[in-house]
Amino acid sequence: MSKKLKPQIFIATIFLVVVFTISGLISIIEYRYFSRSIHSLIEDNYKSIQASKSMLEALEREDSGVLLLLLGDMGESHKILNNADSAFLKAYLIAENNLTETNEEKYVKNIKESYAVFKTKWKQQTIGYNRKGDVMWYKNDIHQSFADTKKAVNSLMDLNQESLYNRASVLKEKSSRAFMPGVVSIIAALVFSVLFNYIIARYLANS
Repeated sequence: MSKKLKPQIFIATIFLVVVFTISGLISIIEYRYFSRSIHSLIEDNYKSIQASKSMLEALEREDSGVLLLLLGDMGESHKILNNADSAFLKAYLIAENNLTETNEEKYVKNIKESYAVFKTKWKQQTIGYNRKGDVMWYKNDIHQSFADTKKAVNSLMDLNQESLYNRASVLKEKSSRAFMPGVVSIIAALVFSVLFNYIIARYLANS
């Protein structure tokens, strides 16, 4: 092989190594970026969504407890209401300590105020009141407060679900853009390899 050709082969080899190294580094950097972004996505929005679902489940149990008051089952009603209240407050604290979206504090405050009204109304009926068969009390008083609290919780969940969807869409778009430099580098390296091999073959054939 000609001595003139050896430096050219060496330079070409170094070039290919550099190109593939850059491609690998780009892939690693983008992978770490998206890993952190996905983790943040789950930590922020998913935590609030799960807290909202837990609050809704607790509210449904409280509503069942109130209905038991109408049936005159005070003992079981008290047990269900107290347990559900504890579950609701536990989930609420998670949402309150995970404010990541614009105006999310307002949504959480609305839940607190609505729930306070609902809880006050059913709490009064567990202390010396007899609401057995009083369907109109449930319809005109309790149910509206229950519905208002559910609406407030659903609004918080909708806020985080929409944000989760929007962030996922942005990440998907960024991942597509980030994928291109690596692809271009690999294609360029392959094209260069083919051309370089062709040039070497022609050189050897004519030597």
